[in-house]
Amino acid sequence: MSDALTYLVKVRPEAMGSYFRFLKEAGRHLDPKTRDLISVITKVHSRTERGFRQYLARALRDGCTAQEVLDALLMAFPALGLSRITWAVDILLEMDLPEFRPESLGVAGIWHDVMAADAIGAGEVARVDCDGRGLFVYRTAEGFRAYDSRCPHEDTNIPHLALQGTTLTCPKHGWVFDITSGECVEKGERPLKQRQIKLEDGRLLAFW
Repeated sequence: MSDALTYLVKVRPEAMGSYFRFLKEAGRHLDPKTRDLISVITKVHSRTERGFRQYLARALRDGCTAQEVLDALLMAFPALGLSRITWAVDILLEMDLPEFRPESLGVAGIWHDVMAADAIGAGEVARVDCDGRGLFVYRTAEGFRAYDSRCPHEDTNIPHLALQGTTLTCPKHGWVFDITSGECVEKGERPLKQRQIKLEDGRLLAFW
C-alpha cells in the first residue's frame, strides 16, 4: 500500500476496513485474472505508477498473458484515452518484461531511415520526424544518440522550440531534460526514451 493508505488504515481502521471489505465483496463473482485486469485499468486511469506496477505483476502471476493485458488496455480506450494507454505502455517498455517484448509477441521491429549522418555536426541537436515518430538526435564527438520526442511524464510530444542549447523543457508540466544524456534534470524522475541507432551508407537509422 501507499504511505497514505497505510496512514488511513492506522488512524481510521473502521472506515478503511469497511472500504477494503467492500472492494473484496464487489469482485466476489469474478475470477482472479479478471479482477487483476480491472485493477490494472484503474491504476492506469489514475496514472498511479506504483499501483500499476504492483497490479501488473499480480496479473502476470495469476496467469494473465501479455496479450490479455494489452487487450484490456485497448478495450478500455473509451475511458482511458490514448495518452493514458501510451503512459502505461511506456512503463511496460521501461520494465523490459520478456513477455511484452515484440519478438515474444511474434512482432519484430524495423530500422527506420532518420537522416543523413552529416546533416548535423558534433555537439549539435536536430529534431526529426520519421515515419510518424518525432526524434531528437544529438551528435557527440564519438557518434549519435536519438531520443523519442515524447515526454515520459504524460506522453506530450515536445516541439523543437522547447530546445535551448542542449536543454529540453516539456511545455506541459516543465520536466527538463539534458539532451546530451537524456536524463531528467528538473521536476521529473524518468529519462527520455533512447532509441537504438546505427550508421549505414552515410545514413542514420533508428530501430523501433
